Amino acid sequence: MRKLPVIIAVAAISGGGKTTIAKQLNQKLENVKTLYFDNYNFEGPDDIINWLDRGANYEEWNLAPLVKDLEILLSESLDYIVLDYPFAYKHTNMSKFINIAVFIDTPLDIAMARRITRDFKNKSVDDILSEMTNYTAQGRRGYLEMLKTIKPNSDIVIDGTLPLLETVNKILQSINSST
Repeated sequence: MRKLPVIIAVAAISGGGKTTIAKQLNQKLENVKTLYFDNYNFEGPDDIINWLDRGANYEEWNLAPLVKDLEILLSESLDYIVLDYPFAYKHTNMSKFINIAVFIDTPLDIAMARRITRDFKNKSVDDILSEMTNYTAQGRRGYLEMLKTIKPNSDIVIDGTLPLLETVNKILQSINSST
């Protein structure tokens, strides 16, 4: 009987380092493939603040395209599958696949600085100020939701201020000790 791959979900707030860590794990692990949450257009809540006010039910996200791709990878002879995936175990359709959920605990100011650097490098100062206004008025609540629900729902919590390679090595040590 074929051994199933170890599925590692990497979660963090936006700008927290999910994609960077997932790419590094993809390079460091052998016989691995990675799926990236941002490569999909999921059906989900149109208004995140309203979704938060209604209790932040993660089941409202239709993750069928990601589940389908994950099931395809499970049919391959892989040792690992890395998921750049922000929900840890909070979505039933995905949680049944995950072996290890890692949360990168990045301070909100660092994550915001990364987001601005990444997403607004070709935008105007007015666009950046508008984003900051939205963040302080209501967007920050989405970040806090993840700290309240995803972080404690993860197997491993890693300090998001650590250097990249140190972070990846800590994750690899945890994977090796749990498999």
